[in-house]
Amino acid sequence: MTNLPVCSVVIRAFNEEKYIERLIIGITQQTINSIEIILVDSGSTDGTLEIVSRYPVRVVHIRPEDFTFGRSLNLGISNASAEFVVMASAHVYPVYPDWLESLLKPFIDPKVALTYGKQRGYEGSKFSEHQIFAQWFPDSHFSHQTHPFCNNANAAIRKSLWIETPYDETLPGLEDVDWANRMILQGKKVQYVPEAEIIHIHNETPLGIGNRYLREAMAFKRIFPQEHFGLRDLFRLIWINIMYDFRIAREKRVIAKVWKEIIWFRVMQFWGTYRGYQQSGPLTWQLRQRFYYPGALDVSSNKTKRKVQPIQYND
Repeated sequence: MTNLPVCSVVIRAFNEEKYIERLIIGITQQTINSIEIILVDSGSTDGTLEIVSRYPVRVVHIRPEDFTFGRSLNLGISNASAEFVVMASAHVYPVYPDWLESLLKPFIDPKVALTYGKQRGYEGSKFSEHQIFAQWFPDSHFSHQTHPFCNNANAAIRKSLWIETPYDETLPGLEDVDWANRMILQGKKVQYVPEAEIIHIHNETPLGIGNRYLREAMAFKRIFPQEHFGLRDLFRLIWINIMYDFRIAREKRVIAKVWKEIIWFRVMQFWGTYRGYQQSGPLTWQLRQRFYYPGALDVSSNKTKRKVQPIQYND
């Protein structure tokens, strides 16, 4: 038992040769040394597998036609040796060398089932994407999280709880929110850890953004069948979020550069959401705040400056 790793990191990947090496390098730079890395590959045809072959990474394969987010995670976790399993997207990388240490620290409380960390965009992220990351992943801790919001691009769970309650393999997305919701219903805790920060790279077209939010809305409707998102929500939330982004862009003196991008991003975000939510009931207020309303979060403390030096990556 003493030879078991402190944690297993499960990475889902498909054609991620541009970013996967930076994530693996970031993992090797962590303050925790005993780490098992598992890559779940769903049919990569680029250089992803050749790159990971240079590092101590265990690769398991899932056929593209069998892929769902939940099924891919279940496969990866079933191959994990450690009790604590970290999930990371293949196009993220940690900012600090104590990323994993911070993400695992709350598990000292036996009631904590899941932790998730802060996400930020990179220099090429869309302006509205930056605002969404800041909205969903603030700099401060929450006093007590009562809703199931989380994100498996940067999260950790207890494998012993997963054995009893695996991820739903039939959902088109939001398998993380569904799992967190089931844990909360069982009396477990979900903990946000802003110190566990990663950079999340999205390079999506307008159609890709619309499809991402369509997929997530379809999953949300499955998880919470009483919810709906109507035309009034569509137009109101497009307007609210565009106006919010415009205000931030003016404060940053970049409005002339990004105003068109803001409009198409927010239109595609909520058009995709509307298409996915058709014929369901109103969104729960807490999750509506977290997903859609800028500046609506109540945090328990102010941001603290990190004393840890960030990882230095070679571009």
